[in-house]
Amino acid sequence: MLSVLVFFPIFFGLLLNLSSKNNLSSFALMGSFIQIALSLSLFFLYDPSQAHLQLVESFDLLPFYEIQYFLGLDGLSFWYVHLAAFLLPLVILASGKESNPWYFFCLFALVSLSNGAFLSFDVFLFYIFFELSLLPLFFLIFVWGGEKRVYASFKFLIYTFFASLFMLGGFIAMLILYKEQTGEISASLLDFYLLDLAFVEGVFSTQNLLFFCFAFAFAVKTPLVPFHSWLPLAHVEAPTGASVYLAALLLKMGTYGWFRFVIPLFPEASLYYAPVLLFLASLSLVYASLVAFAQNDLKKLVAYSSIAHMSYVLLGLFAFNLYGLHGAFYQTLTHAISSAGLFLLVGLIYKRSGSREINQLRGLALSMPLFSICFFLITLSSVALPSTAGFVSEFLVLLGSYLSGKIWVYFAVLGVVLTAVYMLNAFQKIFFGEVNKLSAKQKDLSLKEAFILTPLCVLVFVMGLFPSLFLNLSQSSLKPLFDKNYQLSIKQEPDAILLEKDQKIESPQEEQRESL
Repeated sequence: MLSVLVFFPIFFGLLLNLSSKNNLSSFALMGSFIQIALSLSLFFLYDPSQAHLQLVESFDLLPFYEIQYFLGLDGLSFWYVHLAAFLLPLVILASGKESNPWYFFCLFALVSLSNGAFLSFDVFLFYIFFELSLLPLFFLIFVWGGEKRVYASFKFLIYTFFASLFMLGGFIAMLILYKEQTGEISASLLDFYLLDLAFVEGVFSTQNLLFFCFAFAFAVKTPLVPFHSWLPLAHVEAPTGASVYLAALLLKMGTYGWFRFVIPLFPEASLYYAPVLLFLASLSLVYASLVAFAQNDLKKLVAYSSIAHMSYVLLGLFAFNLYGLHGAFYQTLTHAISSAGLFLLVGLIYKRSGSREINQLRGLALSMPLFSICFFLITLSSVALPSTAGFVSEFLVLLGSYLSGKIWVYFAVLGVVLTAVYMLNAFQKIFFGEVNKLSAKQKDLSLKEAFILTPLCVLVFVMGLFPSLFLNLSQSSLKPLFDKNYQLSIKQEPDAILLEKDQKIESPQEEQRESL
């Protein structure tokens, strides 16, 4: 089943080249709904009460090096697979003059490769999917981007590819260390969890060096200041569909790396260097918010807003408590919805007016009332208004930051305030005030555009009012994240990975799960 989720989109994208131009969008839309149906089937196959990997598919790819085709599903990757599928029909419907078979192929390939990265448990298989996912986005920007698309696409590719080389070096080093410690060769992430990595405070021990390799790779991908400069330019020059997937999915691959690799593989180093990461996250949050406030280009404002909101993930994760952990994970989901909505809205207004300049768009509330309502609802989630999606995740991060050290919660609160300032200020300028000629002639949402935005507006409140619907499905995989003994128990009972749904798995965190 997992292989179908990974490879169906890219093969369907190739089939799009056989369809006629008249039916291209309809055929692409049909493929996106098939992908949604395939991902929804996981609700019936996945048991959220089990923390072990489920639906495992494994066979040898390179037996000599013990590199395997190893896919598995747990609560950490569950929602990302659904997120990739959910956004696909919205992006297809929002496409305009760039619509052609290869544009849609890049979108479908992006879904395939990101699913492969989220579901891979062989480190080299993960690295292949992780790096290949850069190519569809590179071509989306390079071919269908704005005036500076060539510079933006190459800067995006060079920054992210170069940073990932450090992660590749870390994987090779761990492969060598595993052979030295066990006498066997393995590239399985579950085997790497068993490694005994020397850690000494204040010096460059083995664990410290490996931690820096992975931390740098994922800091660029997240991104954190000062490794962020590739992102705003990529967003500004990218077509709408590429911006949506860049913010909602590609950045989540960076935060996923912190959850899946950095914390479990290097627990002592992660705890020791937590103040450094918390400082960088706080710096990113405040700096990106201030820069966003200074922007006149609405799309660039949303791009810097993404950097600020992704900083909450690191603030919650390195708080090292359950509140921060759940808030960090939920922030990745809520930000995906709000950022996707904002980029789609910016794309719609740019398609109509040919401008993204805040100073040129005035009084749109009169000419585009439905558009204004949708923009306002998604803006409320971005500023974390209670009952919206953003409130739950940011409140949990604030609580986790407070429990880990009061100084960090001050930065988190400042970020909330600054977000409200720059988002509401931009909203007030664009939708209220004296109507100019450019705004007066704009048409309101069409039926197709309303269909694109309605699911996102509904999700803003569903995720804000019923967060347990999402967190309960991932809780069993999040809670043992920091417990290396639990990772050892996975390897001591490898057959447990393949247990049937109705078999109960006892874990050291079962008592905590019941109490929570």
